[in-house]
Amino acid sequence: MSHHYSGPNFGFPRGDARLDFTDLYAFPKPGDPGKSILIVDVHPSVSVDPPGPTTVEPFAPEALYELKIDTNGDVVADITYQLRVTSSAGGAQTATLRRLEGAQAAKTTEGGEVIVDGVPVSTGREAHVTSAGDYRFFVGRRSDPFFFDVEGALNNFQFSGKDFFADKDICSFVLEVPNALLGSKQLSLWARTLVRADGAGGKWVQADRGARPSQTPFLSGDQNEAYRAGEPVDDARFVAHFAHSLEHTGGYTPDAAKRAAQILLPDILRYDPTRPASFGTNGRALRDDVADAFLAILTNGKVTNDKAGPHGDLLADFPYLGPPHNASR
Repeated sequence: MSHHYSGPNFGFPRGDARLDFTDLYAFPKPGDPGKSILIVDVHPSVSVDPPGPTTVEPFAPEALYELKIDTNGDVVADITYQLRVTSSAGGAQTATLRRLEGAQAAKTTEGGEVIVDGVPVSTGREAHVTSAGDYRFFVGRRSDPFFFDVEGALNNFQFSGKDFFADKDICSFVLEVPNALLGSKQLSLWARTLVRADGAGGKWVQADRGARPSQTPFLSGDQNEAYRAGEPVDDARFVAHFAHSLEHTGGYTPDAAKRAAQILLPDILRYDPTRPASFGTNGRALRDDVADAFLAILTNGKVTNDKAGPHGDLLADFPYLGPPHNASR
């Protein structure tokens, strides 16, 4: 289910829906190829076990939300966009976005240059957009753009096209950024969420991370936890585990399973801002059918379509994500 429910047994990392990274998108700005749109989605609006809504608080004030960007191909971040929110007594939240560069971008630390500060986190249908220099920024609750027939997947891949996510929400931060600020080469992107290890005084530890959709179903137990806590630069250690799952689910030979696993790892989204976005070759657009791409790999080409399609509430302009289904006033 994309990267939704990435914790153990389709739960949430550390049992907290606000820390659950769901999707990453990167595509050229429509009508202006000199800029890129980068979207990080977190916090599914419902849980599956037990079923029901998650917390109404959009982001965890005690957490950091990061978009990591490698500009030179070594799968180590050279740029990090870091989001931190604060909550008022009335429940409203405001957000600060920072940019870290160089060695600081690769570290697990809070800091960097402030891009925007004190931006209200949107919870209603209207998207509150902030401009700061060459940036545009949105943060808040939106309609979940991911689409997939979950019921069909759980019913031995007997798909009817019933989209579990059609009426669900997520929480997003959306960034419009000039390509000149992202470097001149192909980028590698991933996202992560972090919390303090031991309350307010502990070090920052990684709760969740990802880039490509539907990676965590390949792992269970201790491997799931190790994967979510890991760095893409070290993902070769998970190739054998991915390959084992692919042999079981897709009937791959051992060698073919290993080759397929090496396509899925490291868990990064490769993106060249000068080329159109299309998942699997360059970045990821909001209408890309990543579920079909995942099914084809998972089943070794035996199943290639879940019959679900893109949502009709996507916007033509920034922040591109539709208004939330369960909006606050």
